[in-house]
Amino acid sequence: MSDLSPAALNLMAEFFKVLSEISRLQILCALKPGAKNVTEIIETTGLGQANVSKHLKILTHAGIVCRQQQGSCVYYQISNPFIFELCELVCNSLTMQIEHQNQQLEELRALHQARL
Repeated sequence: MSDLSPAALNLMAEFFKVLSEISRLQILCALKPGAKNVTEIIETTGLGQANVSKHLKILTHAGIVCRQQQGSCVYYQISNPFIFELCELVCNSLTMQIEHQNQQLEELRALHQARL
């Protein structure tokens, strides 16, 4: 990454900004099994219609989600499946971090108990 231009780094930052909103992550999780229309996404996530539409527009603009017209309905699906690999990497990293913190807490508790 050290050889990336500021413009490229900006694009990367913008991509991560898209993923920094919980509602968008909920929508991505809802779409993981397959394409859904807005009504189905609302039912799965519990989010409001205006909220879902707004976030789908952002996800589509970022190239993470694509839309496909089927009759009178528009279906959304993941256009870039690597997004779930990225999420898995983040989840694994967070799990390791939490486990490390828990281990440190246990060591502190043991030290505190030894002093009593």
